[in-house]
Amino acid sequence: MDLAWGALAGAALVFTLGAISPGPSLVMVIRNTMMGGRGRGIACALGHGLGFGIYAFIAVFGLIFLIESSPMIFSILQWLGILFLIRIGLEMLREKEFEIKVHESKRDGFGEGFLIAFLNPKIAIFMLAVLSQVIQANMGFPTEVAMAVLGMTIDATWYVIVALGLSNQRALDWMEKRGLSLVQITGALLLGFALWMVMDSLLA
Repeated sequence: MDLAWGALAGAALVFTLGAISPGPSLVMVIRNTMMGGRGRGIACALGHGLGFGIYAFIAVFGLIFLIESSPMIFSILQWLGILFLIRIGLEMLREKEFEIKVHESKRDGFGEGFLIAFLNPKIAIFMLAVLSQVIQANMGFPTEVAMAVLGMTIDATWYVIVALGLSNQRALDWMEKRGLSLVQITGALLLGFALWMVMDSLLA
C-alpha cells in the first residue's frame, strides 16, 4: 500500500499544532478530569477525537472532490486557507493572557468532548484551511483515509495525555502559567507554515 508520506507528514504537523494550542477543548478535558477523575477525562478526550475525526473525514474527501471537479475553486480555497492561517497565527501572537476557567456541568465526559469538537465551527474552518495546503490530487484512497484517521488519532491522543498528566493542581498551575507562551509559540508556527505555503504557491 503506497502512501503519500510527505502529505501525511504535513498534515500531522498542523494537526499537532491545532491540538496542543490551549483553548476551549483543553478546558473541557481538564474540567471533566477534575470532576470525574482520569476515566472521565479520557472519555472526554476520546469523544473530542471522534468529533474532530468526523470533520477530518468530511474535509479530506470534500477537498479531494473539489480538486477533481473544480480545480479553480480548490485553488481559491487554498488561498483563503492561507489567509485564515495568517489571521489566527497573528491573533495567537497578540494574545495577552491565558486563563483556565473550570465550570460545573452535568453532561457525561464522552458526550461533552464530542459536542465541544463537533459543534465548534472554528474546527471545521481550521480543518479546511490546513488540509487544503497538504492534500494532493494523486494521493490515492489509502492516503486519504490515513490522513483523516491521523487527525482523529493525534487529537484524541493529545487530550488523553492531558487527562493523564493534568489531573492534579500542580500540573494545572504549570499549564496555566505557561499557557500563554504555548499559544504564542503555536501562533508563530502556524504563521510560519502559512508563509511557507505562500512562497511554495508563488514559486510553483
